[in-house]
Amino acid sequence: MKKIQMVDLKGQYEQIKEQVDSSVLDVIQSTAFINGPEVHNFQKELEEYLNIKHVIPCANGTDALQIAMMGLGLKPGDEVITADFTFAATVEVIALLQLTPVLVDVEPDSFNIDPKAIRKAITPKTKAIVPVHLFGQAANMDEIMEIANEHKLFVIEDNAQGIGADYKSQDGKTLKTGTIGHIASTSFFPSKNLGCYGDGGAIFTNNDELAHTIRGIVNHGMYKRYHHDVVGVNSRLDSIQAAVLRAKLPNLDQYNNARRAAARKYNKAFEGISNIITPQIKGNGCATNHDTICDTCNCHVFHQYTLKVIDVDRDALAQHLNEKGIPCGVYYPIPLHSQKAYLDERYNEADFTVTNQLVKEVISLPMHTELDNEQIDFITKTIIDFVS
Repeated sequence: MKKIQMVDLKGQYEQIKEQVDSSVLDVIQSTAFINGPEVHNFQKELEEYLNIKHVIPCANGTDALQIAMMGLGLKPGDEVITADFTFAATVEVIALLQLTPVLVDVEPDSFNIDPKAIRKAITPKTKAIVPVHLFGQAANMDEIMEIANEHKLFVIEDNAQGIGADYKSQDGKTLKTGTIGHIASTSFFPSKNLGCYGDGGAIFTNNDELAHTIRGIVNHGMYKRYHHDVVGVNSRLDSIQAAVLRAKLPNLDQYNNARRAAARKYNKAFEGISNIITPQIKGNGCATNHDTICDTCNCHVFHQYTLKVIDVDRDALAQHLNEKGIPCGVYYPIPLHSQKAYLDERYNEADFTVTNQLVKEVISLPMHTELDNEQIDFITKTIIDFVS
């Protein structure tokens, strides 16, 4: 059995090596390293894939979130509601812009932000909601958009883990995550479903005026060289990373299908194990609701395959897996409301019952496009033997 990787970037690279090597070499020979043709071509191809009017590439996913908020004109003191159970970058940019982060609990099955908690958290100072499509499954965007419309709030989708996922709305339309809210951000960090070979990110929107503002922000506030019309930053996707992403983008659906196939095998192996709860599928994106992983939809793209283990020492399990040569991850071990940087006396532990439980139970297994049956069999048997 080949060595198990949490993410097998080398194995994936071998499948597209010729195209990647040729494209990167072309960029080097052209010396068009910043805002070159590869960036513009990738932008257009991703717009077509997502069926969205504007993709604005930038340097990384964290910048993408910050720039989205800057583009909306949010002011210091404005409140932004987001999930307590997510990576810190989501709340980090809120604090950096001197906005007020308002953390709320998540749903126990999808791990995504709970619309009921959003409603409870809204105040006259609330200006935006940031739903995170965690682990590759869309948040409940119908209800979130309904809340936003009622209260005249912006919705900023954090799509760093969900690119390629579908969401079927209540009106019957099927949209890609990242195209539903007013604006969205994504990350092209190497381990993402669509990842480059360094840092990269992008902002998505269908709003022409907002897209124009953001194109200035990413480039020092310039629309014309040395004319600085808005306060901006230096955040651009370089041409070499764009070349890598162009090689990968036509394979994104295939990559996501491979992740779902691996998830189905994991789920099958864990059937009947009472103290293991496999990822729950909400059904958004499908013709009919279901709680299994079907072959015909993209409703979950499994950026992570995350179990909940009940009445099991999760940390001991993680150590056991590592000792057996099986990498794993705990995403996330500490709620954001408990992190030193984001402590706030307004928070009440009773409002975070789901998150506080999840951080004790979740464990993520290897998930990538190159997992094979032998590896999955070894991983699942090792876990079942430990918990039984």
